[in-house]
Amino acid sequence: MQSLKQQWFGNVRGDILSGIVVALALIPEAIAFSIIAGVDPMVGLYASFSIAVIIAFVGGRSGMISAATGAMALVIVDLVVDHGLQYLLAATILTGIIQVLFGVFGIAKLMRFIPNAVMIGFVNALAILIFMAQVSHFLGEGYMTYVFIAVTLCIVCILPRFIKAVPAPLIAIIVLTAITFMFNIDLKTIGDLGSITQSLPHFFIPDIPFNFDTLVIIFPYALALALVGLMESLMTAQIVDDMTDTKSNKNTEARGQGIANIINGFFGGMAGCAMIGQSMINVKSGGRGRLSTLVAGVFLMFLILVLGNVVVDIPMPVLVGIMIMVSIGTFDWGSFKYLVKAPKSDAFVMLATVAVVVYTDNLAIGVVLGVILSSLFFVASISKVRIHQNNGTFIIEGPLFFASAQNFVRTIEEAKESNVTIDLSSSHLWDESAVGAVLKVVMKLEEQGKTVKVIGMNPASEKLYKQLLNVSSAH
Repeated sequence: MQSLKQQWFGNVRGDILSGIVVALALIPEAIAFSIIAGVDPMVGLYASFSIAVIIAFVGGRSGMISAATGAMALVIVDLVVDHGLQYLLAATILTGIIQVLFGVFGIAKLMRFIPNAVMIGFVNALAILIFMAQVSHFLGEGYMTYVFIAVTLCIVCILPRFIKAVPAPLIAIIVLTAITFMFNIDLKTIGDLGSITQSLPHFFIPDIPFNFDTLVIIFPYALALALVGLMESLMTAQIVDDMTDTKSNKNTEARGQGIANIINGFFGGMAGCAMIGQSMINVKSGGRGRLSTLVAGVFLMFLILVLGNVVVDIPMPVLVGIMIMVSIGTFDWGSFKYLVKAPKSDAFVMLATVAVVVYTDNLAIGVVLGVILSSLFFVASISKVRIHQNNGTFIIEGPLFFASAQNFVRTIEEAKESNVTIDLSSSHLWDESAVGAVLKVVMKLEEQGKTVKVIGMNPASEKLYKQLLNVSSAH
């Protein structure tokens, strides 16, 4: 109970103010992601409201912001084009069901298989993507756009040194929006991205045939959405953990993301997940508790319903400036030193992760590739078995498994002595390939009339050896 009280009311002022800032930043993002997905802007806005409010109660990471995201929007483009909004909503509900199941079965355990090089690449790629997403909002615009971006950067960068009670991004939004009204400055606004309908989302069941054919259509998209959403959410949770020096429950977060998407789908929203950019804004603006996430969602809907006509006039350069500062703060500037000092394989994995994510605009592809590359480099590094020979005794040093078995066989087969001893006291048999290699060598040498002894197996290796020896004898 004490922990729950701390999560909700341990930082009330900071959470409320940061939540307001996040809500303002959510609007252009949600509209932009809706446009990417090919749906009405309200689909993204409803999703951001629903997911943020629900995840505040059922998520596993307090202070993290979840809403409609670009990564999820990219996955659903073809589904919307081929089958329309109703199938998207059905896919969103199925996405949530899959995510709940992932959470129940403990998908968070997979986080330990993501290497540090991939995490650094993930963070840097996100920073680059956040910046790149802003380029279209200022490139080719008038000089006043650049002036407002520069002023915003100065306010967000310098003001926190003197004023800590109110988040600098919120001050920048209020002051610079007021200036555009006072001096009638012509700038690109939020309203230029899409119209805002001042109405609440309502419950309805997707208007689709409930049959196997529908499942065949939506399941591949739902599975992709579930994986992409959880990957981004869990990695964002880890980053927020590190930033705030606190822990989160990743399995609870996975279930929470699922619950949020299920409910969201019934209220007309597109699938969503955790947002690294908005989470960074929240944390850097002082948000730490669940209240900040709830305020972000509730204030977003307040902006839509009550201040919709005002919100659409907020200058885009101000929000662009805020997001550029988020990009700068998100980027791991120590990674340049990391490239020099880290092993070449880790540096390559980090760069490959960044390159693939930026090229594909898909976080999941980059992270999966990074993990695969790390695994391949790891296998290559441990597959070098050292074999020392001393009067017919072959001392094996290093793990024996599928990648190192061939070298082992090739070396031992060349034994010239009539009595051969294979000493495995400094090795370990990891898989069937390792046992098969030992059996193959023993059989081949015995066929040549030589005496072969295998010694030094540890208990686990011996158990696997005898188990597979009995299987081999049975055949």
